[in-house]
Amino acid sequence: MERIYIALAALFGGFIAALLGWLESGETFNIRKFGGSMIRTVLASVILSLSVDSTGQVNIASIFYAFLGGAGVDVIGNRLAGNFGNGSFPLAESSGKDDPEG
Repeated sequence: MERIYIALAALFGGFIAALLGWLESGETFNIRKFGGSMIRTVLASVILSLSVDSTGQVNIASIFYAFLGGAGVDVIGNRLAGNFGNGSFPLAESSGKDDPEG
């Protein structure tokens, strides 16, 4: 049960980070960028939940660290993906740049 709490906290942290990033950008909502953030956050939540010692108690500090971990993975992943030209990584970007008639 402890692992579920950690996973949910990480998911919530990544969701909040993605939502705040979208609100700060002032752009229209892009489901691809948000979907990429959610995939990165799901991966972070799985890794964080598996790293928890199942014999220990989950306290508010571990929940808070999982929240920050989920948000951090999304923020860092978004910055790295943006620097490499695909802000919606791991989803493919379809901007029409390669289309000669677009």
